[in-house]
Parts: sequence; structure tokens; C-alpha cells
Amino acid sequence: MRVLRAGALYFAIVFGVGFLLGPIRILWIVPRVGTRTAELIEAPIMLAVSVFVARWVVRWLTIPPTFSARLGMGLLALVLMLAAELSLVLWLRRMSVRDYFAERDPVAGTAYYVVLGAFAVMPQIVARRFD
Repeated sequence: MRVLRAGALYFAIVFGVGFLLGPIRILWIVPRVGTRTAELIEAPIMLAVSVFVARWVVRWLTIPPTFSARLGMGLLALVLMLAAELSLVLWLRRMSVRDYFAERDPVAGTAYYVVLGAFAVMPQIVARRFD
């Protein structure tokens, strides 16, 4: 049960930060530097957020230092992140899933997928680094 709470909390905090950064990126950064650059600027910020939040949640909820517990936390957070993001995008932008993926910039999209992958395994990474 603790792993489920940890995954949900990890997702909620990181998604919340991304939700706050989204309008800043779209309204102020994209008009100045373009979509690709704005998304590439945001990627390392979200990666850093994932590191700090994963570390904090693992410590605060005392998630066992086992591979299955930490990876389970990250994978649950990833599933919640993808579901929330796709639901929000499809609802706000009135797009299909196919259109959403087809519209992604190849460079920024790749960076985004790498950050999502890191987000999923970050609880395990911080387990090795900070336990």
C-alpha cells in the first residue's frame, strides 16, 4: 500500500510542477525561442524535479530499498502521468492520440520520452545513490 501511495504522490507532485511550468513555457518562452527550444529548456528542469521529488517521497514514505518496490513506485507514477497527460491533451487540444504523437517535434519529443523513462526509474536510481 505504501508503494501505491508513493507512486501516486510522486506523480502528483511532478505533474503539478509540469502543469505550472506548461503555461510559462507556452505563453512566454515559446514566442521567444520556439517550441522545440522551449521544450528542450523544460526537459532538464523536469528531470531535476523528478530527482528531488523521487528522493523526497522515497525517504518520507520510507519505501523499502528493493528493486520491486522502487520500480513499482516509478512505473505506477509513469502510468498515471501518461494517463493524465494524454487525457488533458486530448481534452484541451481536441486531438486524437495519433495526432498528438505525430505532431511532436522529433528532437524535443525524443528528449521528452527520455525524461519520462528517467521519471519511471528515478526512484530506483535515487535508491542506489542516496540509500
